[in-house]
Amino acid sequence: MSYTIDRLLEGLTLPQAEERTRAALAANAFGVITEIDIAATMKAKLGLEMAPYKILGACSPKYAAAILAAEPKAGSMLPCNIVLREVPGGVEVNAVDPVASMAAIEAAALAPILDEVRGILARAIAAI
Repeated sequence: MSYTIDRLLEGLTLPQAEERTRAALAANAFGVITEIDIAATMKAKLGLEMAPYKILGACSPKYAAAILAAEPKAGSMLPCNIVLREVPGGVEVNAVDPVASMAAIEAAALAPILDEVRGILARAIAAI
């Protein structure tokens, strides 16, 4: 089982891909509540140069509430992370597959919620 939902955005820069990703998430009732510029952090903390790489923490309050109601400890696995990273020819977008990432949680009530979130994220990534 793959643990990400992937798309290559050919010919785009990371800022262009980020703008399109945020718009696609918003159109699917997800907002970005966290962001981490990995490349800038690696440069500042380790002096390491790397290609642009950013993690967006996406959240749908409706689904987050349903997940937490079904299993309060599942908050340790929220939000849904979306990785944007420059690769030769464009930007690769990788969204976490919530079904795969939460597979270790033994709570049957989560399955339909996670399936629905997976579908929404897949549609958002396809729409970028």
